Amino acid sequence: MAQTITTSVRDMVSAATGEIETLSLDDAKALHAQGGVVFVDLRDVRELGRDGKVAGALHVPRGMLEFWVDPESPYHNETLSSAERLVLFCASGWRSALAAKALQEMGMENVAHISGGFTAWVKAGKSVEQAARKS
Repeated sequence: MAQTITTSVRDMVSAATGEIETLSLDDAKALHAQGGVVFVDLRDVRELGRDGKVAGALHVPRGMLEFWVDPESPYHNETLSSAERLVLFCASGWRSALAAKALQEMGMENVAHISGGFTAWVKAGKSVEQAARKS
């Protein structure tokens, strides 16, 4: 028998956005130029290869974010836990909203996500670079 979904992803994202900081594109662009702020690209590696990335962003696979942030995890990434502020984004803002909420639940207060995600960033003509190809 098929499983029943009682809460939709749309509902989860809506609930998350009520509890997290969502940055406008202009606010995100202003932060992009500041030191101590790390832009975190949560998209799949195939999305990066196809579409590029926000200039200077750190790619973190969505499924590894919580592990990379936690200093007690064997996968810890010092860049994430030592940043003054994290700005998360995905393609449209859904994954990044859920990720920002998860990081807040872990105790991080310096996290936000970009309204509309990478798609909106590109449409607004903000800086994009090609993602490094893995050989």
